[in-house]
Amino acid sequence: MQDSVRDYLARIGSQGGRRSRRQLSKEQARDMVRVREARRAYRDFHTECFWSFDPEYKVTVADVPWVIEQLKKCGGWRAWRKAAELCR
Repeated sequence: MQDSVRDYLARIGSQGGRRSRRQLSKEQARDMVRVREARRAYRDFHTECFWSFDPEYKVTVADVPWVIEQLKKCGGWRAWRKAAELCR
């Protein structure tokens, strides 16, 4: 590969990488993690705690307290522990 081609590819590659990086605040990053974990808990404990709700429902940031409440109210020991993890 010619040096000019290599330099060109390196230059455009580094520009693309800089543009695609997100700049999240700590709060936004924490919320993303909480939503991901709440979605996983919703799927894992659906038959135990969320059986009357749509199995394909997508949990949002506003739903995290509801998921925690349902886990504590309807779930067993594992669900209670997962709710405690989500509260942190």
